[in-house]
Amino acid sequence: MDQQETYKELKKFRDHVVKQARANLTRAGKKASGKLYNSIDATVKAMPNSIGMYFDMETYGAYIDKGVNGTWRGFGSRFSFKNKMPPMSKLDKWIVMKGIAPRDKGGKFVSRKSLQFLIARSIYRRGIKPSLFFTKAIDGAYKKLPDELIKKYGLDAEKITTQALDQIISKVNANKRT
Repeated sequence: MDQQETYKELKKFRDHVVKQARANLTRAGKKASGKLYNSIDATVKAMPNSIGMYFDMETYGAYIDKGVNGTWRGFGSRFSFKNKMPPMSKLDKWIVMKGIAPRDKGGKFVSRKSLQFLIARSIYRRGIKPSLFFTKAIDGAYKKLPDELIKKYGLDAEKITTQALDQIISKVNANKRT
């Protein structure tokens, strides 16, 4: 398999992963604002002696995919909240989009700050169940890759997923340092 054919197959792989990840995200009911959905992308770069593939999405996509262990419940994820609750400010838009407006026993609306705290505390304790929207997309596309390509480059679906998610998370950590 020459480099041009390899490049063509990897572009098909990329397109399938992006399309399926978006579809899986929608099916899982995880498409609130569309920000994560629209951020899922990938590039294939051909260099003289190698070909690279790079996936990108909003950082929180890695946590939605693999889940996050809470303090009360674990999902076997490598991610956990440890001693820090999720940021309450990130929940504000989501609460509005979902139309969540609970009332107390007297019929008065609960303040948004209180609601943000209660939801953040619940997520902190219960964690985030893995959706595997990205993992399943890579697994499905991997099965369609030609055997020759898999052998030549030693490709492994789990390794591709882990490397892609690590790249996405390290991008944020690098931005925090600058």
